[in-house]
Amino acid sequence: MRIVILGTGAGGGLPQWNCGCPNCEAAREGRIPSMSQSGIAVSSNGRDWALVNASPDLRVQLATNPVLRPAGLRGSPIRSVLVTNGDIDHVAGLLTLREGQPFDLFATPAIHGVLGANPMLSVLNPRLVSRREVVLDQDFELVAGVTARLFAVPGKVPLYLEGETVETGQMGEQTVGVELDANGRRICYIPGCASVPDWLRDRISGADALLFDGTLWTDDEMIRAGLGQKTGRRMGHVPVSGVDGSIAALDGVPVAQRIFVHLNNSNPLVDPASPERARAEAAGWQIGHDGMEIRP
Repeated sequence: MRIVILGTGAGGGLPQWNCGCPNCEAAREGRIPSMSQSGIAVSSNGRDWALVNASPDLRVQLATNPVLRPAGLRGSPIRSVLVTNGDIDHVAGLLTLREGQPFDLFATPAIHGVLGANPMLSVLNPRLVSRREVVLDQDFELVAGVTARLFAVPGKVPLYLEGETVETGQMGEQTVGVELDANGRRICYIPGCASVPDWLRDRISGADALLFDGTLWTDDEMIRAGLGQKTGRRMGHVPVSGVDGSIAALDGVPVAQRIFVHLNNSNPLVDPASPERARAEAAGWQIGHDGMEIRP
């Protein structure tokens, strides 16, 4: 199985267009790597590819990854797209895929309901793009040779669907993780997750690779930096550090390779020279980067 990380950033990427925080300025000046928004590509044979999430940066991501370029005058190696929630940074790139290319679009019924309610996405020609509903915890073929299973993880509805009361630990079809199996290898991809209960530890156990939500280093990171008024948990993301953060919660879970993805522009992990990056790496974690390839 081959996994290519197309984008490592959370919503807005790095640098974020309207942010002058130290990380964004460092990225603009080339002192730390930039990040496009979250998504991966997966294949079992190197010819047929599936996208997992479609970010607003998808056009550039496809252009800069040779394995996803067209062969011949028209065409694409992309056979399918799977979205794990309805967040803008995971679905806006679907508009990029409107130029008459056939593919299957996989999502839970709840997420398909959100996508179907958006008239802009009618540009995906139904004669070419098959919208396939996926039942949680049932195997399906995502792309040739790759079996996938979706499972609910703690999360919340997308920001644009929030009401007056927001449940941030909601379990259901709105936020899912993905297990990918091919050629005897198992990958868990969980770009958004509000907490790490014991059952999730058990589910991840034994994976050949884990790509996990690394949005914020501390829960109050954006508040302390003057960048926002919400905690990470309020946004549906468990922090990386702390006694109840993801590093501690997943400590001791047998995983061959563990990688943080979906990093916010405020997160010190985006700086390769930061002490926080050193602490995460000492705990056995890698920090994902755009173009990173994983071959478990």
